[in-house]
Amino acid sequence: MKISSAKKVSIRQLFAPALLAITIAPLALTAQAHSHGDHEGQGPDRERMEERMEERRQEVYQRADISEEKQAELNEAHAEHREAMHALHEEHHERIAEILSDEEQEALRNAMQEAHEEYRGKHGKRGHHDDQEESADSE
Repeated sequence: MKISSAKKVSIRQLFAPALLAITIAPLALTAQAHSHGDHEGQGPDRERMEERMEERRQEVYQRADISEEKQAELNEAHAEHREAMHALHEEHHERIAEILSDEEQEALRNAMQEAHEEYRGKHGKRGHHDDQEESADSE
């Protein structure tokens, strides 16, 4: 039994960052969508992004020499995962709406946007330090 509980702890520790990301991602996405508004161009942009992701996935399958049958199974698993994540996102969004008033949600979105902008200002678009800044900081 000690082995089982040790596995649970390590699994919990392993998934804790992912669960945190899943928990706050809907708020971040809501804040991002809110800050960008409902632009007509988002639909085609999203479609292009999904097409590129599909192309990359197919390229990886080919590099890994995955059979077409298994590629289809993997694609189905990916679609199921995406649908489950969407449902979880909706459930989480509804729960947040139960907890926070509209004004509190707006304040949270604004605070998250400010924190995001500060982070990007310090770390750049991808969250990496610029090599020159890093060497300047160490001097």
